[in-house]
Order: sequence, then C-alpha cells, then structure tokens
Amino acid sequence: MMANTDSAEYVGELVMEALDDLRAVNPVVLDVRGRTSITDLMVVATGTSNRHVKSLADRVIEKAKEAGIKPLGVEGADGAEWILVDLGDVVVHVMSEQTRDLYRLENIWAMDDEDAGQGHGG
Repeated sequence: MMANTDSAEYVGELVMEALDDLRAVNPVVLDVRGRTSITDLMVVATGTSNRHVKSLADRVIEKAKEAGIKPLGVEGADGAEWILVDLGDVVVHVMSEQTRDLYRLENIWAMDDEDAGQGHGG
C-alpha cells in the first residue's frame, strides 16, 4: 500500500527541492545505506543565519507534509544552530556554517567512500 512517496530517493529529491526553494548553502546528499541502519540518506545543508537555518528546516517539514510524509522528529529548532529533521529513510541536518565546519558530518560519513571514486594508490 505504501507508494513510491516513501522511497528514500523520492524523499531526498523533495528535501533538496525544499532546500533549493530557500537557497540553502552547499546542500549535500550522503547515501549511508550499509553503514547505518538508522536511515538510508542524510542531507546536510547550511543556512546563512539562525533565522535562515530555521526557515530551511521549516520548509523541509512543510514540503514533506504536503507530500503526506510526517516527520518522525525534529530536534534543535530552539537554538537553530543545528536542526535535525527525521523523515525516516532520510535525515536532514540544517546547520549554521560554524556548526557544519565544527562537526564535518560529510567527512565522518564519507570516510568509507575512499575506494568509491577516489583512486588513491598505496
């Protein structure tokens, strides 16, 4: 009965659209299947201010709800330095530039990607 609206790819595209609507800075989709059972995709994006971070997260939530996808949880909306939106197969991290630089989630989750596309010898 679940339609394709629940597929990680569909939700990921929806999230990227929402982030693009409000001009998120450097949004990145990380495929974490096989590395964690928590989710399939992680999306990381930067907002230019706390207000922008909050607006981006709100837009993701709004767009998801319009598509019939209810967020499983939202964390960090009070401080708006780092807001996590859990959409099940896709987890969205909207962060301030300083917070994103500090935690470097892309580097943590991309550690296993060394052999996927980067031909380092040795």
